[in-house]
Amino acid sequence: MDDSDLKEILSAVREFVAEQVVPRELEIEDNDAFPEHIIEASKEMGLYGWAIPEEFGGLGMNAYQDALLAMELGYTTPSFRSLFGTNNGIAGQVLVNYGTDEQKAEWLPKIASGDVVASFALTEPDAGSDPSGLTTKAVKEGDEYVINGAKRFITNAAMSDVLMVFARTDLTATGSKGISVFLVPTKAEGVTVGPHDKKMGQAGAWTSEIFFDDVRIPAVNLIGGEEEKGFYAAMASLNKGRLHIASICVGQATRILDEMVEYAQVAKQGGKPIGDFQLVQAHIAESYTELRAARAMVLEAAQRWDDGSDKKIGPSSCKLFASEMLGRVADRGVQVFGGMGYMRETSIERFYRHARLFRIYEGTSEIQKLVVARQLYKGAGAALKEMR
Repeated sequence: MDDSDLKEILSAVREFVAEQVVPRELEIEDNDAFPEHIIEASKEMGLYGWAIPEEFGGLGMNAYQDALLAMELGYTTPSFRSLFGTNNGIAGQVLVNYGTDEQKAEWLPKIASGDVVASFALTEPDAGSDPSGLTTKAVKEGDEYVINGAKRFITNAAMSDVLMVFARTDLTATGSKGISVFLVPTKAEGVTVGPHDKKMGQAGAWTSEIFFDDVRIPAVNLIGGEEEKGFYAAMASLNKGRLHIASICVGQATRILDEMVEYAQVAKQGGKPIGDFQLVQAHIAESYTELRAARAMVLEAAQRWDDGSDKKIGPSSCKLFASEMLGRVADRGVQVFGGMGYMRETSIERFYRHARLFRIYEGTSEIQKLVVARQLYKGAGAALKEMR
């Protein structure tokens, strides 16, 4: 995709978000669902397949382009991005990077068009940020695998058509060993998707439990055609997903800062705008400074992802900094709005609740710290030397 195409797409998405999604945020919040016309329009715009290769009907965006798009998508309720985030991200990328030619040809065009919604079924009650503890099992019987287990907090499960299910095929293995990944149609016999969860924030983004009771699938549904690729497929998808989530955080913080500046100019105390008070100005200035730092950090890391020089420490450090930054900006936003920032009808209150999840999913802040530190240990400080 060249620069002119990218510019046109970003402009169209920015306009769509501003005119169609932002005005309906309260409606989405109240209904915990999106109007159907927004879903259909998103399909027509290609948003279900921006990161899917062009040969399969997607837009074929690289990581840098993905980051810029994510910043636009992040300007509104983050549940908007979740509608198609799994197709492009953690679920779709499993197929893009590890699927057989036949699996890609069958599924990726339908994923890119939005005709199929894919979900990433990794997290379990006792295996969250560290997937090595998963207990879902897949036992081979002839030309089939029989899957038993349960998953939790699976985004888009209730509306999905196909699941990327991670299961242990070597029952004697522990840790990251013996994990494989399978294509499992959601309507397969023995698959049960629970009701979507009631969450603190991000209404409209549905997560659910999934149960697998003697689910039989053909052996050709083993992604990549080989066992024990699951852990590596999960980590590759999550690494890129962390860069994307960091970009969404930048978009969220941009929206909050815009709201803060506008409110500080019109809200008055003692007969003058609260923006005249230096401590309010400090909240705004600190938020802007951190936002600028996060944006620059994400775009630099995206460039390094694309040139292949860093696909681990950069995404984790970006996700750590941007999600923590967003939490601080959201907190300042409530403070600037004062009592109004605590009222459910204000966007600041909603974004404050939305923000809290970013420090948890796709690897908690604590996990990102471990990744960063371990990568520094492995590189014997090489990453630091590159900055000099």
